[in-house]
Amino acid sequence: MNANMQTPLGLGIDAGGTRTRWALANESGEVVAEGSVGGLSALQMSSEAGRQRIRESLMELAREVLPAGRPTRVHAGMTGISEGGDALRVLIAESLGLMVDEVTLGSDIEIAYLDLFKPGEGYVVYAGTGCIAAFIDERGQLHRAGGRGAILDDAGGGFWIACQALRHIWRAEDERPGSWEQSPMAVEVFKRIGGSDWPRSREFIYGSNSAEARGEIGKLALAVAEVADIDPAASEILSEAGAELARLARAMLSRFGPRPVALSGRVLELHPLIEKSMRLALPMSVQLQARTSEAHVAAARQAVRKMRIVK
Repeated sequence: MNANMQTPLGLGIDAGGTRTRWALANESGEVVAEGSVGGLSALQMSSEAGRQRIRESLMELAREVLPAGRPTRVHAGMTGISEGGDALRVLIAESLGLMVDEVTLGSDIEIAYLDLFKPGEGYVVYAGTGCIAAFIDERGQLHRAGGRGAILDDAGGGFWIACQALRHIWRAEDERPGSWEQSPMAVEVFKRIGGSDWPRSREFIYGSNSAEARGEIGKLALAVAEVADIDPAASEILSEAGAELARLARAMLSRFGPRPVALSGRVLELHPLIEKSMRLALPMSVQLQARTSEAHVAAARQAVRKMRIVK
C-alpha cells in the first residue's frame, strides 16, 4: 500500500489558462508528488459547457493525484475567482471524494505572490497566458495592476504575444501576399496552427472563446521565441512584451513606493529579450529579479497549514 494513503496530505492547485499544476505535501510541508493537467479558469463556471470542461479537467486531475495519495485538504488558486466560487468548491470536492468544507479557494496571483515575497516585501509581475502585477501589503491586503483579460489588455502575456505575431503576419499578407514564406516567424506559427490560409488562422483564433482555447493560442508565443534570434519582427514583439510588463511594475512603484520587483511566469522562460527589455524600461534604481514561482507548492503548504488549524 502507498504510504501516502495513510498520511495526512495537503493538495495545492495552481490553475492557469495554459496548464494547471498540482502538488501534494505532507504535514512537514515536503512535496511528495506533483504534476500538471490542462488549463482551468473559474470564468468557465459562467456556462454549462465551461462547467462540463471543468468537471472533465478535475477528473483528469483526480486520476493523477489519487494514486499518489489522498488529500485531507485542498487549496486552489484560480483565475477569475468571484461569483461561482462555492459551486467550484463543490466540483473540486466531488472529484476528490472530499467534503466541501475541506476545499478552499483563492486568487492564483495571491498564491504566487506569497511564494515569492512576504507581505510588504516586493512586487510580482506574473506573465503566463495573461499578465498581472500584485502587491500584498503588511496588512495582508492584495493590490493589483493589469490582469484585465485579453479583450481589454493583458499586454506582455503569451496570448498578447501570439496575437501581435498573427497581426504582423496577416498585415504583411495584405500588402504582399505570399510574403509569409520569407518570414521565419510566419513559417513557424503556421506550422503550429496547421496551415497558412486565412480560414485556418480564423478558426484557430475565433473558433472558441474558452480558457483552454486562449491557452492554446498563447502557446504560439513559443513559436515567436523560437525564431527571435533570426527574425527581427519576432524579436521586436518580445521586446515590446518586456516593455509592457515594465509598465505594470511602474504602476505599482508609483502607487506604493520603491521595492524589489520579481518577474515570474512562463513568459519569462520564452527568451532573454523579455527580461532585458523590461529592465531597460524600469528606473535603474529598481531591483528586478527573474524568479520561478512554484505556486502549486505554495498552495499545497497553505492547505497543510489549514489542516493543522483544523486539528
